Amino acid sequence: MSDIHASPAPILPSMITALVLAGGQGLRMGGRDKGLQPFAGQPLAQHALGRLRPQVGALAISANRHLASYRAFAAPLGAAVWPDLPASDLPASDPDAYCGPLAGMAAGLQHCATPWLLTVACDTPYFPLDLATRLAQAAAQQGRPLALAATPGADGRPELQPVFCLLHRSCLPSLQQFLASGERKVRVWQEQQAPAVALFSDPTAFANANTLEQLQVLEQAPD
Repeated sequence: MSDIHASPAPILPSMITALVLAGGQGLRMGGRDKGLQPFAGQPLAQHALGRLRPQVGALAISANRHLASYRAFAAPLGAAVWPDLPASDLPASDPDAYCGPLAGMAAGLQHCATPWLLTVACDTPYFPLDLATRLAQAAAQQGRPLALAATPGADGRPELQPVFCLLHRSCLPSLQQFLASGERKVRVWQEQQAPAVALFSDPTAFANANTLEQLQVLEQAPD
């Protein structure tokens, strides 16, 4: 894949749409719609929108259930609600398969009007307030169509945070082809794109809640 930029060029907030990934099955929350679970007095997805709003030019939510509920709090913020790609775009052998975060990313790239898409997980309420800026800097400086957040790992090497990424819309054909082949693993597709990496020093900023108990613990933690 060729570089997007021959030389570093800034990626401005107005060039980025932020997408909150809330289309999961919530299996470890008993099938609850994770993005609608309360956190600090509002749904998790709404909390994420508020955190993203100062960072980007446009907002959206990826959701597959309870769309009316999402739209009720998204609309006042000017945020769109986009379901994953329809079943007709999935492999014919398994049209109802759950495609995970990549399907949300593909839908976001398909719908967004900006050249860049920033994705965040709805269940990670303390993601960095400079996430968009740092990822944009990494993508521009390294001339890559994809930039990933990373934190220091226990072994000293960067530990990637795959769903916290900035994607250029030129990634869409590759992503659609990957999904159509039946593949689902986020890291596998991202590695194929030779991504840029932005290192964040605080791993706790990416702490997520897979259960209601974990969500309660995060709610009591300082931001």
